Amino acid sequence: MTTKRLVISSALLALTMGSTYADDSTLKSLSDSELSEVQGQALMNLTYTDPSKANAAMASQNIGFYKLGMEADVELNANIKKLQLGCGGVNGAGGCDIDIDNLSLSGISDTREGRVGSSAKLTNPFVEFAIKNPNSASTREMMGFRLSAEKVLGMLTLGEENSDKPNGINSLSGYMKIKDATGTATTAARSGVNYNNLGETVYGKAKSTTGLISADFTSNDYSLNLAEGSGTLKINGQTISGRRMSNVNLMGTAKIDNIALSGNISASAKLWGLLPIPLSGNVSGNVSNLNVDVEVSENLGFIHKLPLNNPFSLSLQKQDIFWNGAATTAQRGWWLAIEDPVDIGNVTPSQKVEVTDSVIKQVIPLISTYLQNNPIECGFLATSCLAGNFRLGEVPLQNAKVNMELANLQLKNQTFAPNCYGALKFC
Repeated sequence: MTTKRLVISSALLALTMGSTYADDSTLKSLSDSELSEVQGQALMNLTYTDPSKANAAMASQNIGFYKLGMEADVELNANIKKLQLGCGGVNGAGGCDIDIDNLSLSGISDTREGRVGSSAKLTNPFVEFAIKNPNSASTREMMGFRLSAEKVLGMLTLGEENSDKPNGINSLSGYMKIKDATGTATTAARSGVNYNNLGETVYGKAKSTTGLISADFTSNDYSLNLAEGSGTLKINGQTISGRRMSNVNLMGTAKIDNIALSGNISASAKLWGLLPIPLSGNVSGNVSNLNVDVEVSENLGFIHKLPLNNPFSLSLQKQDIFWNGAATTAQRGWWLAIEDPVDIGNVTPSQKVEVTDSVIKQVIPLISTYLQNNPIECGFLATSCLAGNFRLGEVPLQNAKVNMELANLQLKNQTFAPNCYGALKFC
């Protein structure tokens, strides 16, 4: 007998003996009802969502969904030098739906060694197809597909470095929601703030400590200096969504404390509202608790680091598609979606924030109102003001609010470690 026949005969004998002498608990026949109660897990599974059970907008267009998923965790560490999708095409020439330089995906770490030695974890990755008229073979049409995972845990970085020049995201079509984020803002010093810059008249009132002497004054002749100030900055949680975005508008608030004022002023005053007297001299004091509504026009090239613990998907659709479980509609073309809110961390600007003329023009009337309601103290016989000293003291403005527009803030927290060994910024 040949070796091949011997192996086959031995196998058949073993199967025969196994079936003859096996214990009842090893092999057991089950009825259909008993078999239906048995649970197991497959590596791959295919599910179908009928249009009637999809989003209402999809149901009205008779679009159903086929989803092929993997019941597993997949680890991935990847660097992509240039990611360009949807350039030209249905969304117009001269641009791309997605255009990102130096994209890296790794485990969560702030060191080179930690990033290179770790991987992002994709839980239950899947591919999904949107099919129009799924129950009609003659009119069935694929409207889009989506590559996704139920959750991605890792660090996504974009660009070469966190610098004062935008890099990384050039164009983005997609959806992302950011959480509330806080930081500290430091305002830059200003000098030579005057009427010619602002066109704002300073109004106020001066009085003696006894209250017997008082004078209203106005001034269009002043030159003020603002020292550095600091305060809290909060960027409100909000949704970023759109096609081919390069800039986004972020809304927030700030509270600026203790901006010291100095400089000089010449004013026309009327003693007891009747007798004109000239006043001029040095100004001292500080503005505190200034509330600010902040609008930041931020180039997406200043967003570099996104810690992920979210459902994440990349899709292409022939028309707008509301995918199962998505937070919003994916627009036509390529679309990148991060479904759960993302924490962008501390939003402290790397550079000092400039206090523009637009902001100061809003502050001057507030100071005037305060000085009219809280006259400057000029000593027993008002001699200090007559001698040329305007001591404003503290000017608290917590009950007032101004608007400030900022642009392209470089954020300290967006600095990241490259996903490379050695000194390379990208590999």
